[in-house]
Amino acid sequence: MATNRTLTMIKPNAVKSGHVGAILEKIAASGFRIVALKMTQLTLDDAKKFYDVHANKPFYEDLCGFMTSGPIVAAILEKENAVEDFRTLIGSTDPEEAAEGTLRKKYAESKSRNAVHGSDSNDNARIEAGFHFSRREQF
Repeated sequence: MATNRTLTMIKPNAVKSGHVGAILEKIAASGFRIVALKMTQLTLDDAKKFYDVHANKPFYEDLCGFMTSGPIVAAILEKENAVEDFRTLIGSTDPEEAAEGTLRKKYAESKSRNAVHGSDSNDNARIEAGFHFSRREQF
């Protein structure tokens, strides 16, 4: 069953490069409503918990280090078919393979520094939203 919410994180490289406004503008222009939004910085513990599904993969330590290297912007987005539509908007993990006009094609530095996270399933969208936002922070 499709859900109408997903989670995104604008990653430290995109925040540092000043792309937050442009990314949020593209998200809004694509029909998503922002129902929760915050700038925060993940601790190493936070990053390890968030990316626990990748704990046995060779890129896990680098990913956690990257995600704690500076502030991120986390947001819950609402739209019919939110997870799938947002995955289309952000594009392939590898910006070299991402379609023109996608967020990763425009703002990513590389596959491992790809500017934007998007939930990959409805279940993960709920889990990830709860990781970053309490119920009273969601509108």
